[in-house]
Amino acid sequence: MSKEKSSGAAASLPVDLPKGKKRKRARPAKDGWSDRKGAGQLTKFDDSETEDKAEVTPNEDIPRNVTSAKSDAESTVEILAKAHKRQKSDAAPQSTKPNRKPEQQVRPKNKQSAGPRHSQQIQNVPHHLQKKRDELQPVRKSLPIWPQADAIKAALKKSNILVLTGETGSGKSTQVPQFLMNEPWCTKCIAITQPRRVAAISLAHRVADEMGSFMGKSPAARVGYSVRFDNATGRDTKVKFLTEGMLLQEMLRDRTMSQYSAVVVDEVHERSVNVDLILGFLRNLVAGKTRTVPLKVVVMSATADVESLVKFFGNDQSSSNSEQTLNKLTDQDTSMVSTCYVEGRQYPVKTIYLPQPTQDWVESALKLVFQIHYKEPLPGDVLVFLTGQDTIEALEKLINEYAEGMDKEVPKLLALPLFAALPQHAQQRIFQPTPYRTRRVILATNIAETSVTVSGVRFVIDCGKSKMKQFRNRLGLESLLVKPISKSAAIQRRGRAGREAPGQCYRLYTEDGYKTMEERTIPEILRCDLSQAILTMKARGIDDVLNFPFLDQPPREALEKALLQLLHLQALTDTGSISEAGEKIAKFPLTPTLGRVLVEAATSERDCLLDVIDIISALSVENVFLNLVTEERKEEAEEARRELYRREGDHLTLLVTVKRYAQEQTDRKAWCERHFVSHRAMQNVMNIRKQLQQQCVQQKLLSKDDVPSGSAPSETRSQAILACILRGFVSNTARLMPDGSYKTLLGNQTVAIHPSSVLFGRKVEAIVFNEFVFTGKAWARGVSAVQLDWVSEVVESIM
Repeated sequence: MSKEKSSGAAASLPVDLPKGKKRKRARPAKDGWSDRKGAGQLTKFDDSETEDKAEVTPNEDIPRNVTSAKSDAESTVEILAKAHKRQKSDAAPQSTKPNRKPEQQVRPKNKQSAGPRHSQQIQNVPHHLQKKRDELQPVRKSLPIWPQADAIKAALKKSNILVLTGETGSGKSTQVPQFLMNEPWCTKCIAITQPRRVAAISLAHRVADEMGSFMGKSPAARVGYSVRFDNATGRDTKVKFLTEGMLLQEMLRDRTMSQYSAVVVDEVHERSVNVDLILGFLRNLVAGKTRTVPLKVVVMSATADVESLVKFFGNDQSSSNSEQTLNKLTDQDTSMVSTCYVEGRQYPVKTIYLPQPTQDWVESALKLVFQIHYKEPLPGDVLVFLTGQDTIEALEKLINEYAEGMDKEVPKLLALPLFAALPQHAQQRIFQPTPYRTRRVILATNIAETSVTVSGVRFVIDCGKSKMKQFRNRLGLESLLVKPISKSAAIQRRGRAGREAPGQCYRLYTEDGYKTMEERTIPEILRCDLSQAILTMKARGIDDVLNFPFLDQPPREALEKALLQLLHLQALTDTGSISEAGEKIAKFPLTPTLGRVLVEAATSERDCLLDVIDIISALSVENVFLNLVTEERKEEAEEARRELYRREGDHLTLLVTVKRYAQEQTDRKAWCERHFVSHRAMQNVMNIRKQLQQQCVQQKLLSKDDVPSGSAPSETRSQAILACILRGFVSNTARLMPDGSYKTLLGNQTVAIHPSSVLFGRKVEAIVFNEFVFTGKAWARGVSAVQLDWVSEVVESIM
C-alpha cells in the first residue's frame, strides 16, 4: 500500500485574475448558499488507510473579479380498514474486499486467461464499426474484470444467480453482458438495469462501439436502450440497457420475462425502491417453475454487501404471495448462489478537508476551481459534486463569467453540467474529448458517484450533501431534503479522482464532519412514499404486500399510508384489489398522483387531456423557469413573464408557457431568452409531451386526430383542469388560516407558498400543491388556487 502525502494546501488563489467585465453579485437563499448578500505508476490503494489531514481554506479572500422482519400476515382489506378508521378519527466502506463464503466463491484459475468465447466477434461488421471495435479491444483487455470472464461464465453454468461485486471503473457494466451473450444458454436478450437514463444511454453506446454493432432500432443493431420516453431497441436487440423503472414496466406486461435469457441488475448498492422491487420479483421468478429455461440473474454492486444479497437469494426468508410460494431454490445444482469479486484499479488520492464548516458550497467550490486551474498543470479535469440543478446552474454561470476575464495565455475553462433533468444531447457532452488547452469542470449531482464514469478527472470537489426523498408518515407528505451524504458515498466520490492517475479530493467539510456521517445511505424503501411501489405490486398480481420479499422490510406504517393513498386515488377498490383506474395509472411512467390526474382528465366530464399532458410534461422536469441571481434580473424576468402568468397559479402558468413555446416557429431559443425560460428544460418538456400523447393513444384515452389547442384555456376549461389536479393531489391541499398562514387539510402542517410561485404573497382561501419542500421552512411548491368547496367535494367522495 502506498501512503498518501500530507499537504497543507490553501485555497486562496495563487495569482490575481484579470478583472474582466464588472457584474453585480447577489446570491439567492437556496441550499448551498449563505444567507448574506499526467499519468502515474499503478499503485494499489486502500480506503482504510489514514486519509490526508491537510486543510484547505476556500473562504480566504480572492481577487475582486473572482469573489464570489417481516410483519404478521394480514389482508389488505384489514390494513385499509384500520388505517382508514384512524385517519377519520384524527381528521464505500473502509475495506474494499467483502466477506465471502468459501463454498461458493468463484475465482479465476488463471488471471491471464479470459477464454476465447467472450472475445468472439460479430461477422460482417462494416469497416468503420470494425475499426472502432478493434481500437477498443486493447482497452477492454486492460480492464480489471477481463481476466475473470471464465470465472463469471462458469458461475452461471453452475448457478442461476450470481452476486458480483467490483469497484466503479472495473468494467463490470460494459463487459458482463458481452461475456454472457455468446453462452449456449443465452439464446435471447440480456437486460442490464441502470438507476439513471444517462448511464443507460451512454453504456449502450459504449457497448455498441466495443461490439462493432449498430445501435437502436436498425435490423443490424445488436445493442439498444430503453429509458422513460425514449426507446431505442429493435427485434434483434441482444443487449438492452434500461432504467429500473422501464424494467418494472416490462415486468407488468410479461411476468415471466420471456424475452430474456438473463437480467443483470447493476448499481444495487444505490438501493432505490425500484431495485428492491426488481430483486423481489426476480427472487420469486427464479424460485418458480413458470419458465421452461431458467432465467439467469446477475446482481452487481460497487460495494461489499455480499452477505445480505446471498442470504436474500439463498432463501433465508419465505414468501407467500400470489405469484409463487418460495420454500427452496430447487433446480438441480442451480440452487446455490454464486459470488465473484473483481478487484478495482485505484491510484492514490490525496484528501483535503476544510478547517471550518461552510454552508456556502457554491462560493467555496468556485474558489477551488480557479485555484486548481491556476496551480495544477494540464491534463486534469475537475468533478464538482453539488446538490441539484439550481446550485449547478448557479456555479456554471459564475465560472463562465469569471473565465471571460482570464488572460488569453491561461488555458480555457469549460463548465459542463450533469443532472438527471438535463436533455440527452447535453448529458452526452461529458463523454466527448476535452478540447486542446482546456480544462473541463463537470458540475454534477450524485449521478456521477457510480452510475457514470467520466474520463480525465484528476480533481474532485465534494460538497458533502445530496438531495434525498423523505416521507413523513404523520403528515402523509414526501419532501426533498438536502442532507449529509454517507461515508460510503464520500468514498465513492473521492475515488473518482483516482481512476486513471493519482488525484486530489477537496472535501467542503471538516474531518470531524466526515467522522459523524452514517456508514451507508439509508435505502429508499425505508424513507420514501411507497404508493408507486405498491401499485406496481398490485398490478403484477401481488395482494399480500406485507409478505413480499423485500431486501429490507419497510415500516408497517409506511405501507398502510401508501395503501390508503391509493384508495383515495381510487387506484384500489374497497377490497384492496387494483381498480380499472389503477390498471391504467400503472401503465404510465408517472407517479400515482400524476397518473390519476391524467386518467381524470380523459373522462368525458373533464375532457381536458391534452392540456393536462402539457402540465404534467412541465412538472416532469426540474425547473422550466430560470433561477436568477440578482434582484435586478428577477424584476426584469417578472416583467417579461407577465404575459405567461395566470392568476389561478403555477399549473395554468406552465400550461400557457408550453403552448406559447410550441407555437413559436421561428427561434425557440430566442423566445426562451426573452422570457427567462430554460431552453434545455423546454426541449425535454416537448419530448415528454410527445411520448405521453403517444401512450394515451395506445391506451385509447386519446385519438390520433386530437390536436392541442394553441389558445389559453377558458375559465370553464381552467376549472376542469384544476379539478383534475385536485383529484390527484387532494392530500396536498391547504386552507388559509385567520393569521394568514396555510395549514394542510390532512396532517394540519403549516406551509407557506414558495417564493418561486405565481401566487407568492397572495392570499387565497385554499391551495393545492404538487411538491412539499423543507429548507428550514415548510414550503408548498407548484401551487394553484382552488375553492374550499371543491376540496370538500373531493374529500367527501373518497372518505
